[in-house]
Amino acid sequence: MSLTSSDSPSPGLNLLGTMIVVVGPSGAGKDTLIDYAAEHLRDNPDVHFVRRVITRDSDAGGENHQGCTEEAFQRKKVAGEFCVSWSAHGLHYGIPASVKEHLKTGGVAVANGSRSALPHFRSAFPSLKVVVVTARPEILSERLANRGRESMAEIMGRLDRKVDAICDSFDVTTIDNSGEIEEAGSALLALLQDCLSAR
Repeated sequence: MSLTSSDSPSPGLNLLGTMIVVVGPSGAGKDTLIDYAAEHLRDNPDVHFVRRVITRDSDAGGENHQGCTEEAFQRKKVAGEFCVSWSAHGLHYGIPASVKEHLKTGGVAVANGSRSALPHFRSAFPSLKVVVVTARPEILSERLANRGRESMAEIMGRLDRKVDAICDSFDVTTIDNSGEIEEAGSALLALLQDCLSAR
């Protein structure tokens, strides 16, 4: 996995708001959790749900992302259009630099991220909170199987991987998404409200 922090906060750029990065293993339900919060906060302009740029077709399923070819992605990266970018599992991911404009107003931004990219998020965003979404192993296995993207051997390989420890210096909130989405969703909404109230 390769990682890039495309630029750090420049002098004089006062990002008053908070970036919330959602991470966790495949099958934990990160996209579902983010979509739940986005639906409940669709009329709140203070919360921005980041639409990532990914080098796969926009209609490939999963999250609502901006599809991009590898060549176009590299052009955007060189042009400084990403504040954070990284590569994983043969794909490139980018967080649009425009998110900083929202944070300058004191708002909250929510992005689907990667554990390994967290140091680069921290370089780009002075105020960063990390949400780790988890689920029981049997739940992860069932969800991955239902997606139909991988063989059972590949799924078991994913579940056998050790989860990288997240540095203690990050502000981490863990949400168990093994049960009904309303329970995990309420926890994420509460965190977002706390961030808005603390402005």
